[in-house]
Amino acid sequence: MSLCTLFRRLIPAAPSADRSGAGPIRQIDPATAIEWQANGQAVIVDVREAHEHAAGHIPGAILNPLSSFDPSRVPTDPAKHLVFHCQGGMRCGPAAERMVAAGHTGTINRLRGGFAAWVNAGGSVER
Repeated sequence: MSLCTLFRRLIPAAPSADRSGAGPIRQIDPATAIEWQANGQAVIVDVREAHEHAAGHIPGAILNPLSSFDPSRVPTDPAKHLVFHCQGGMRCGPAAERMVAAGHTGTINRLRGGFAAWVNAGGSVER
């Protein structure tokens, strides 16, 4: 047995590392996020900085930069999907983890590839 295999057996993965997508934090593809947004089924939170958001953002996205992320400023609607995004898909992970640490119990969806992937998939952009 390799050291990595032994380590994985001894220390269970954190919920955000759940590769099945069934944990409280999961990744979604841009097409899914675009569909949810078009159907009014998503609350989208942009965790990029203000200058990035001003340069272009997803219509209706709520700006809550990771540098000053405040979980209490994230509106939670049990009837909608909560989607976090950043520029490339990395900063939304720590933001989602802070949301869970603050007591959020619903699923948080991270946009795989971030805003760049949204744009490449044909998602609408406001400037």
